[in-house]
This record gives sequence, C-alpha cells and structure tokens, in this order.
Amino acid sequence: MIALRLSVIGRVQGVGFRAWAVHEAMRRNLRGWVRNRRDGSVEALVIGESEAVAGMAAACRLGPPLAQVIEVRQSPAEDDGSADFFELPTD
Repeated sequence: MIALRLSVIGRVQGVGFRAWAVHEAMRRNLRGWVRNRRDGSVEALVIGESEAVAGMAAACRLGPPLAQVIEVRQSPAEDDGSADFFELPTD
C-alpha cells in the first residue's frame, strides 16, 4: 500500500472533476479524498496498491471530458486512515 498526494492544475473546477475522481478511485478500490483548492486546482490523497495508485495518477492527467489538465504534481503522502474515497470541502 502506498499513499500519494496529487495536485491537478488546469481547468479542473466546475467540470465534474471531483465526482469523476470519486468514481475512478472507487473503481480502482482506492481510499482517500479529493477537494477543490482556492487557487483553482484540485487536490487528492490517493491510498492503495501501487498499480492502482499509478493508474489513478495517470487517469488524472486526462480527467473528465470537460477538464483541461495542464499538469499533475505528485508527492509521497501518509495514509490518513480514510475508510473509502470521498469529497472534502474546498480548502
């Protein structure tokens, strides 16, 4: 199990990115969360098997159909004990 923090930059708010991310993460049996950031990015904590986490990071480079992703920044993270994958309020 690994944990990865993703910061998705581009036109990623107002396009259904968070709902899409929840669906994609649950499909991959991942835990964690996703939220909008006040700077216009979307942030996610993704926890699970390394292949599933890598697949989620790759999927975030495309996002949902209306998104225009410019960059996905990745950094190692700590498992926060999340039981499933959910949306958090904007931070």
